[in-house]
Amino acid sequence: MSRSPLMPVEDALEQLLLMANEQQLADSEVLALDEARGRVLASDLVATLDLPPWPNSAMDGYALNLADLDQQPLAVSQRVYAGAAPEVLLPGTCARIFTGAPVPPGANCVEMQENIEVLDDGRVRFLQPLKVEQNIRAQGQENRVGDILLRAGKRLGPFELAVAAGQGLAQLHVVRRPRVALLSTGDELVEPGQPLRPGSIYNSNRVLLGHWLRELGCEVIDAGILPDHPAQTRLKLEQLQVSADLILTTGGVSAGDADCLGQVLRDSGKPLLWKLAIKPGKPLTVGHFGTVPVIGLPGNPTSALVTFGLLARPYLLRIQGVEDVMPLSFTVDAGFDWHKAGGRREYLRVKLEAGRAVLYPNQSSGVLLGATWADGLVEIPENSTHNLGDPLRFIPFNELF
Repeated sequence: MSRSPLMPVEDALEQLLLMANEQQLADSEVLALDEARGRVLASDLVATLDLPPWPNSAMDGYALNLADLDQQPLAVSQRVYAGAAPEVLLPGTCARIFTGAPVPPGANCVEMQENIEVLDDGRVRFLQPLKVEQNIRAQGQENRVGDILLRAGKRLGPFELAVAAGQGLAQLHVVRRPRVALLSTGDELVEPGQPLRPGSIYNSNRVLLGHWLRELGCEVIDAGILPDHPAQTRLKLEQLQVSADLILTTGGVSAGDADCLGQVLRDSGKPLLWKLAIKPGKPLTVGHFGTVPVIGLPGNPTSALVTFGLLARPYLLRIQGVEDVMPLSFTVDAGFDWHKAGGRREYLRVKLEAGRAVLYPNQSSGVLLGATWADGLVEIPENSTHNLGDPLRFIPFNELF
């Protein structure tokens, strides 16, 4: 059997990440925490204070020194609330303390309020065995000054931003946004809101990819719709390379007479890869026009979705410095039989039902509605068949988005 000329998905991803490593963004900016979600940390976040800053109580109860237990019942010498500065614990006494409050100097144990008896005169008797540091959160339990809390290249979500807030930081240095020129190609395309001409369709890819790019922290340059014309395609690419870090296109990358973008890249640019062993998404094209990378996605909506999610998304994260760019995936049981062994790796839209992946009825690359129904994609390896219940790799859409 002759070797397939189509590039395997792993090889294409490796090429894209190598290209991204050479083009990582060096510039950064300072953003308020409220504006930094989804952005990438430009430098290590190093702790400037211990957390907690002082020993504090893990619950409501009574703080005491265990050496005073033989003198119980103990008088309550102070009440300590969260946010208060306690006094030194008087010998032979205990302190009423509340969750999160600093432990008074001299105390080495906190007993929960459920395990004590308050006598009529207000003194306290401890009913259970106690041990040193019981129910006390030690100073620096979470981190110490100088600890690296978040590495450069970490994508910032609510948890990471909360860690920064816990250090008292109101701003963070983040990698600047990649500037992505989003260009749709095709004489048949019409923007939503405009009259639909005979033989034309509305441009859904611009909306899908525009929102997706912004979720990935990119600045989107809307380059509009380009007609199927080689000279205009070349001119548009020349214009966009001045301001963009990446030109992302949809359509025009197959081998037809009207697929001008692929022709221009192969004739005037520096093609890196073309035609993948993937379904949907075979015509994906990657290269450079001048010094600017170009990723040409197929025009069919699901082809664009799959190739952007599995290949363009990792590239865009890597140029921002993110090291772990692959979506989390896990194994699920097939809720279908698959007896059509193909030479390309297939990605099917599925919903999880009772732990099994159920197929959307229409897997055409032109059908986008299935993505709203599905929970994600299952991967069908090349030249393989599967029976009901066989294990398959599942990639959730919420990982890609």
